[in-house]
Amino acid sequence: MSAGSTRAAGRNAQREALERAPAATAHSQSFAVLAIAVLGVVYGDIGTSPIYALRECFAGKNPLPVTAGNVLGILSLIFWTLILVISMKYMVYVLRADNRGEGGTFALLALLRPERNQKNWSRRALILLGVLGASMLFGGAMITPAISVLSAVEGLQLAAPALHDYVIPITVIILMLLFGVQRHGTAILGAAFGPLTLIWFAVLALLGMRGILQAPQVLLAVNPWYAVRFFADNGMTGYFVLYAVFLVTTGGEALYADLGHFGRKPIRQVWFAFVLPALLINYFGHGALLLADPGKSIHPFFQLAPSWGLYPLILLATAATCIASQAVITGAFSMTRQAMQLGRLPRLTVAQTSADARGQIYMPAVNWILMVAAIGLVLAFRSSGNLAAAYGVAVNSTMAITTVLAFNVARERGGWRLPAALVFLVAFLAIDLGFLGANMFKIPDGGWLPVLIGAVLFTVMTTWRRGAAILAEQIASSTPNLETFIGSVTGEQIPRIPGTAVFFTGRLEQTPPSLQKLLRHTGVLYEQVILVTVVIEPIATTRGDERIEFTQLDAGFHRIVLRYGFMQTPNIPSELSACARFGLHLEMDEVHYMIGQVDLLAGRKLQGMAIWRDKLFAFLARNTQDATATYHLPAAQTMTVGLQVGI
Repeated sequence: MSAGSTRAAGRNAQREALERAPAATAHSQSFAVLAIAVLGVVYGDIGTSPIYALRECFAGKNPLPVTAGNVLGILSLIFWTLILVISMKYMVYVLRADNRGEGGTFALLALLRPERNQKNWSRRALILLGVLGASMLFGGAMITPAISVLSAVEGLQLAAPALHDYVIPITVIILMLLFGVQRHGTAILGAAFGPLTLIWFAVLALLGMRGILQAPQVLLAVNPWYAVRFFADNGMTGYFVLYAVFLVTTGGEALYADLGHFGRKPIRQVWFAFVLPALLINYFGHGALLLADPGKSIHPFFQLAPSWGLYPLILLATAATCIASQAVITGAFSMTRQAMQLGRLPRLTVAQTSADARGQIYMPAVNWILMVAAIGLVLAFRSSGNLAAAYGVAVNSTMAITTVLAFNVARERGGWRLPAALVFLVAFLAIDLGFLGANMFKIPDGGWLPVLIGAVLFTVMTTWRRGAAILAEQIASSTPNLETFIGSVTGEQIPRIPGTAVFFTGRLEQTPPSLQKLLRHTGVLYEQVILVTVVIEPIATTRGDERIEFTQLDAGFHRIVLRYGFMQTPNIPSELSACARFGLHLEMDEVHYMIGQVDLLAGRKLQGMAIWRDKLFAFLARNTQDATATYHLPAAQTMTVGLQVGI
């Protein structure tokens, strides 16, 4: 979210364009084209951190005096934070953990096989920790557009102080436009991502060089001794300012989340060859500017530019922050779909915005929630400095959880020996927790917001998961197993009518309640009955040749199991057509789809969840998307069968 780990499949535009290009062209221009794509999609968020990160150290809630020791100490902390957290932890270690090439929080959860060893309390706690991390990512997704766009527009206060009162209205208008165009898809915006971000990083480097020339001694900050001296001189005040230093890592989760779009090699190459040098040069340019003129701590990023370049820089910064925000928004769509596919959230409307690019989707409910949240944050906090206090808690907590999950994945799936895995865990978790401690002190200043958002989403996810399991148990206890049902159909010689009916069931051995109720009320069955079970595997995608499992049963019954990855959207009619290779030939216009519509009666059972959670689950179930849209069923051929179940 940076919500970053939160942006997982939201940045598909460049990758999809590359996939559609001829293979020979893609190979011949591989690095140049791919590098530009990686820049625009992966590094937009972390690339906009220089606008506000170092400024927060010297002009934030707890500003430090601008002295040579403090400037060199902060720069040393920034340098080693980017080296240790991003370059070492993510680039070298975390990127190794992939789920069929996909990365991100949900990929880590899938690698841990959450369905196994559920009776083990430590195992359940680990999975819940992962769900909490994903919840915090959503909180970051709400903050990122607000802080990014607002920080860029605030440059107007330097260029034209008379425009101070217009910063908030301009930011709100930009956010409304940004969220308003989401329904048109990301292809048009995505085409400009790479070139604009390339220009942005080039400008970062040029501005930094211009600053360094004013005080070249700033380069001494690469020596970690300056960071040690900083803490010795400032004590707890120096520790508190770590919340601002941590802002240089925002967007770090995106590096892992975007693993599936480009692969680890190009992400690493672009980071070490271009992005990391540009960021460091710019941050050191900030520091040189402050050494040369301590009075320029209010907006050091914009003050690096010559007077004639201030307005163009503001426009470029606004475009760059919109790119970063766009990636976060579309990433939130994909994260939500992954959560739905893994059974962590109820079904919501998903609109495919491209016929060719599977990852380009639009989710109206998520879009408008994010827009209201982002605009509300701007109006409530009114400055990027105030938002910075809230931002770090969301990102930092997710990074710490990623460290714990990656440690367990390394042990369970990577074959790491315990000593090596412990070195990874202790070293990087110590860094994460050190930053998290400083960020926790900002909870009264706004850090409570992502904690609250994370707690609400965590409650929703766990309630939906548990409620769905209880509902499945209630339905299973009231319906006969499938073998018994088919035997009764044959033994009682139930009348059959021409046609094919499709019923859905979550358990292979279970008779769909809608089938049982329809037979009870009509007394007849269709000649062909197809029982479909959709299984979302804990992997990102499944291939077409491994997706369909077909079984011929007695009395005109057929069982079809469809296996999808959590990044894929089921399309039942398409899969039924593909069953012709198994000998099941259907007239697709004459297939009838039977959907069970469950009316939940909360608080009717003694076992299960608390009554308030029962009611929350019932509310979520009433507002979930109909299976007709989820499975791409033709509405004219779909019938709903109502059921009442107490939970």
